[in-house]
Amino acid sequence: MRNPTPPTAPGLTGHAADGGARADRVPDQHHDPRPSTGRTFTGESTAGPEVTPQRRGYRRRHRPSGALPEFKLRVRLFRAVDLGVILVMLVAVFVATNLREMPNGFEAFLGLRITLKNLLLLGGFALAWPLLCSLTGLYTPQTVRSRRAEGRRVVATCALAGAVALAFPTISITGAFKYSTVAYFALGSSLGIVVFRNLIRALVPMPLAGAARNAVIVGSGPGARRLYHELLDSSGEYNIVGFLDSADRPSSDGFGAERLGDLEELESVLMHHPLDEVLVALPIKSRYADIQRVLESCQRVGVRARFGIDLFETTRCMGDVEDDRVSVVAAPRSPEGWRLVAKRCIDLAGASVGLFVLSPVLAGAAVAIKLTSPGPILFAQPRYGLNRRLFKMYKLRTMVADADAQQKALEEQNEATGPVFKMRQDPRITRVGKWLRRMSIDELPQLYNVLRGDMSLVGPRPLPIRDVHRFEQATLMRRFSVRPGCTCLWQIGGRSDLTFDDWIRLDLQYIDEWSMRLDMVVLLRTIPAVLSGAGAS
Repeated sequence: MRNPTPPTAPGLTGHAADGGARADRVPDQHHDPRPSTGRTFTGESTAGPEVTPQRRGYRRRHRPSGALPEFKLRVRLFRAVDLGVILVMLVAVFVATNLREMPNGFEAFLGLRITLKNLLLLGGFALAWPLLCSLTGLYTPQTVRSRRAEGRRVVATCALAGAVALAFPTISITGAFKYSTVAYFALGSSLGIVVFRNLIRALVPMPLAGAARNAVIVGSGPGARRLYHELLDSSGEYNIVGFLDSADRPSSDGFGAERLGDLEELESVLMHHPLDEVLVALPIKSRYADIQRVLESCQRVGVRARFGIDLFETTRCMGDVEDDRVSVVAAPRSPEGWRLVAKRCIDLAGASVGLFVLSPVLAGAAVAIKLTSPGPILFAQPRYGLNRRLFKMYKLRTMVADADAQQKALEEQNEATGPVFKMRQDPRITRVGKWLRRMSIDELPQLYNVLRGDMSLVGPRPLPIRDVHRFEQATLMRRFSVRPGCTCLWQIGGRSDLTFDDWIRLDLQYIDEWSMRLDMVVLLRTIPAVLSGAGAS
């Protein structure tokens, strides 16, 4: 097997490490524990290992409690867009209801209406909007996570805004601002906010929307027990899977959660449980070294760590204070913030155009599969995605219908190093399947996964459950800290010719060096790499 020097520059081809020869198989079912749950515990970290004390200083900022970056970004967009919608709608319905009153034209009409008094009224209305939203709880986590509750509160908030807007026709001297305008405004604003919020949801997908986050608590002292019961009695944002503490602190009194092991076993727990966060509840003065080791473990595995502000009097890393009691020791994650929106926009545009342009190719491939091999056209397989959450990945079927049943008999002929499965001449691949794989046409249905938000155009390839269950090093799990992609760095020059170690190294390089420019370069180099067929199997 040829094993070229792995590329260090951005680029890839469209084929995946879908289990070596990319066996179309159904892996073992994966258990996803979900015990009882609790409330928001904020402050977050992918945790740089150093938390050296220094002079205190925190930036205060009000944010949605306990939110992940995607949730925080979504709420910020909601706030900005909602305000824009109500202001634009107020002006739009005013103009629309006065179209017959413009004998001298639109500009002349506006010239009469844009006065200092009206501008002050509009500014006061804009200032009143956040107060109304706070009154109705329009941006609380519970509201944002439930579309039904959100719809009701949007209508209630717009109705209150309409009541405030009654001031406009009441004090209008000319009668240009009518009471009917207020009714149109309340109705139009409700509809506009709902529509734009759905667009934002498409741009900023939430992998955990509607689901509680799986978490473990590190610690078993009074602070840890207090945290556990606060979460248990609160809003249901967390599933507390269990807790860990050092061997000399075995007591679980006051905990309803399971003891998962000692602190030394944290990395093993993180590897074998689909956890979203680690909640650290250790006292800083007596357990500083333990906290340091916890943060180092979370960093290696790529799982967030959160801890209360009372644990750290000071920190070298500046963090945000949320709810006046939690801090953030931040390590950059790729992508976050507005870069996440930009990446998602590119994903949506690229996947939409790709499916439209390549639909004849997909149709032709579907006909070829159906005519040459019995079985379904599409193959769906559970894969690990962001935060090791399972999703169903779609491909065109390139193997015989019972390929999964045949895999066990072929395990001894595995030619790959590491936990993946790969055979150069896999007898399960059909004649049409070999051609589809060579040109990466079988991967095209994954553009639908991109539209759904399960995947991105560029990112580490999603691996089958069989392969992930064979991971032995905690650092390998960090590849799940970003959304998986249709194409990635390690596919540029070698694809299946590269070793598993090369794949992982390039996946982690992508995570550490991510930028929009890197994604663009990778996408552009995907096309010639796929057309060449080099390294395909």
